Amino acid sequence: MQSLEAVALAAAAVAAGGINAVVGSGTLITFPTLLAFGVPPVMANVSNTIGLVPGVISAAYGYRRELKGQLPRLLRLGAAALVGGIVGAVLLLTLPADTFRAAVPVLILLACALVLLQPRLGKWLARRQDIRGDRDGGVPVWAGVLGTGIYGGYFGAAQGVLLMGLFGTFLREDLQRLNALKNVLAALVNGVAAVFFVVVAEVDWAAAGVIALGSTLGGLLGAKVGRRLPPAVLRGVIVAVGVTAAVAVTV
Repeated sequence: MQSLEAVALAAAAVAAGGINAVVGSGTLITFPTLLAFGVPPVMANVSNTIGLVPGVISAAYGYRRELKGQLPRLLRLGAAALVGGIVGAVLLLTLPADTFRAAVPVLILLACALVLLQPRLGKWLARRQDIRGDRDGGVPVWAGVLGTGIYGGYFGAAQGVLLMGLFGTFLREDLQRLNALKNVLAALVNGVAAVFFVVVAEVDWAAAGVIALGSTLGGLLGAKVGRRLPPAVLRGVIVAVGVTAAVAVTV
């Protein structure tokens, strides 16, 4: 990797780490960057997942105050996230590479749509906090976290948006506490997938290392100041990069 590419990837990783802490769509920044530098799609996804793990961990640490009292919930839903993450990672490496290459544009555009819909989703969730939901969520939430984990282990962009929609539907809880829960579960999904990839997959370690450093800084910054950034600007950047990546992959 050339020095200019490393600098560009590091900047993308800082942005991705911050976005993951607040929104949960950082993959739509770093993954297209890797594709632009000529990294094959599956290797780019693997390397990106490994590199983003420290970032999501730092984001979870930054929200540690909002995690107080949520240990039982974390233990129960964390099991679903771990199982889902490993299933998704296995699917990524066992299905033909052409399958992933064909799925990437669809997954990216789906993630972009979720990011665009997030403001309406947030308002809807806020209203539902007053009319329904419970403390545990039961089987629907566990199954939803499992399914989101499978998606996250396979690709992962906007899994945070999916989780927040799920939690807001079934859990009666402050949205910031739900965001903290989302960060921990995303860290578990990325972490277990990354461990699997390290053992059995081909990794671009230079790219993964640059992303790890940048996303760690971004995760800490995002947890502290990310909520002050204009949400419309963040969504605009994410969607612009994502649509460009979807088009580039299909060309």
